[in-house]
Amino acid sequence: VQLVESGGGSVQAGGSLRLSCACSGSTYKSNNMAWFRQAPGKEREGVAAISAGGGNTVSADSVKDRFTISLDRADGTLHLQMNSLKPEDTAWYYCASGSNRWWQPLRPSEYSYWGQGTQVTVS
Repeated sequence: VQLVESGGGSVQAGGSLRLSCACSGSTYKSNNMAWFRQAPGKEREGVAAISAGGGNTVSADSVKDRFTISLDRADGTLHLQMNSLKPEDTAWYYCASGSNRWWQPLRPSEYSYWGQGTQVTVS
C-alpha cells in the first residue's frame, strides 16, 4: 500500500487548505483511513478518521467544526478540508490506512500504512 499526501503549504491564520492522499490499489474499500499530525516536539495525534465503508467519521475535538475528512470513492483519494486555520494547526500531516475495525480510530496504533507527510504552516 502506498499513500502519497499533497496540498500542504503556508497560509495565514483564518485561511483554508485542502490536503489530499492518493492511495494505491483499492485498499480504501476495506481499510479505515485517517489523518494524523505531528508538531515539533509533540506526539503524533489523530485529526480525523473515516471508516472503510464511509459510514463513520470522527474528528478530534481540537479540529471539530473546522476540518472535514472525506473519501472520493471514484479514485480512492482521501481529503482533509481545513478551514479557519490557527497557528496551533502547524504540523506535518500524515495519511494513514489500517484495519476495518472501528474501535479507536484516532490512535496511531490502529494503522499499518503511512504516507511521508505534507507540511502545513499557519502564521
